[in-house]
Amino acid sequence: MSDTTAREETSAFELLGGEPAVRALVDRFYDLMDLEPAYAALRSVHGSTLDDARDKLFWFLCGWLGGPQHYVERFGHPRLRARHLPFPIGIRERDQWLACMSQAMREREVDPVLAERLAQAFFGTADWMRNKGG
Repeated sequence: MSDTTAREETSAFELLGGEPAVRALVDRFYDLMDLEPAYAALRSVHGSTLDDARDKLFWFLCGWLGGPQHYVERFGHPRLRARHLPFPIGIRERDQWLACMSQAMREREVDPVLAERLAQAFFGTADWMRNKGG
């Protein structure tokens, strides 16, 4: 088996480093959202605490990346768009989410090739979540 084939068969979950790495990425993402003024619009749609959002994103990403299906086991199908309809998500919120995750991946030193692959997938999902103009 070539190195390229082995890499393609290894899940993003495994390439990141499993649950501890996914948790660290999610925690850094929400820490940045809470601290950086550049993500203020994104932060404003999350309410007073980020604890619930941290857990849900961690559970979701574990499964989405090819690891354990923690989110599905707790809540069933993610139905991402339906679950996010109550929150105003426009281009600004989408772009802030993507920038915040990109910064978290850089700071957590995610392999650049994997980070680019994830960024492309995150863009598709984040763009699909938009439910308002602008």
